[in-house]
Amino acid sequence: MALANPAVTADAVRARLERGQLDIAGAVFKALISLAILLSLLVIGVLLYDVVHDGWSVLADRPVDFLSGTLRSQAGEAGVFQGLRGTFWIGVFTVVLAFPIGIGAAVYLEEYAPDTRFTRFIAINIRNLAGVPSVVYGILGFAIFVKTLALFPEWLPFLGGRTFTGGRTTMAAGITLAVLVLPLVIITASEAVRAVPDSIREAGFGVGATRWEVVRSHVLPYAAPGIITGTILSLARALGEAAPLILVGAVTGRLGQSGGLLDPAQLHERFTAMPIIITDWSGQPGAFQTENAPAAILVLLVVVLFANTAAILLRNRYEKKR
Repeated sequence: MALANPAVTADAVRARLERGQLDIAGAVFKALISLAILLSLLVIGVLLYDVVHDGWSVLADRPVDFLSGTLRSQAGEAGVFQGLRGTFWIGVFTVVLAFPIGIGAAVYLEEYAPDTRFTRFIAINIRNLAGVPSVVYGILGFAIFVKTLALFPEWLPFLGGRTFTGGRTTMAAGITLAVLVLPLVIITASEAVRAVPDSIREAGFGVGATRWEVVRSHVLPYAAPGIITGTILSLARALGEAAPLILVGAVTGRLGQSGGLLDPAQLHERFTAMPIIITDWSGQPGAFQTENAPAAILVLLVVVLFANTAAILLRNRYEKKR
């Protein structure tokens, strides 16, 4: 049985291209895609202009005070340092917990796990978990990391008599958001590993390499650009989530005096984060809503863009090696 249509030959395709036949369906589809891209860019441009126009005055008049200041009742004295600190530690927990576990799970499912009903069941449930609303993860974090683990004081001696998460703390929020983005990390890493050509694996096995050597030296370096892109997108989502933090116990009022950005003692203290500050200020009247909230949005955008820039640099580096 012939596998190709004898009427569709290279000469026929070449003659059709020379005649310049118009593909109406393809042209319409291309126009719709271009229109969708232009509309998306237009919406993003309008939003950016509105945020920059409203918040630039605060960053221009008192950039240092705004970035290093704490939450105050007066809009002209309020700052976002405590929110930056909470967002920083949430990002640290996401990187430390979600990235290694997610990438490891993806490598196991794609390279080691047999193709059985059980593994397919796990894969389907991981994809379902990626679509669960973030507020559900907030309820999960409140029930486990805030309430349940707070019932066992002094269960880890090296914590100095404190519980693992300490109730409504930065640590509980960080672990909650790490769990939230874990399915996304597994899915993106799995797709990147699955996209590695089988010929690369076969070449490694052909020279006597073990499976781990093939995964470490061939599969992971080839899949690194896709893995990095997916994980950083997951990090950006974690840094922008507000609903889980509200349920875990983020503070919207004054936190008082506190330590520095890298002070690990803050992991067991009450916390706030940039999305919480933005949400709170957006609901307050006066300068909080019209100036401080847009300025805080700009600060959060810069943080996310910085993370994305780091991801792009790492991805380009691995692509050059590949």
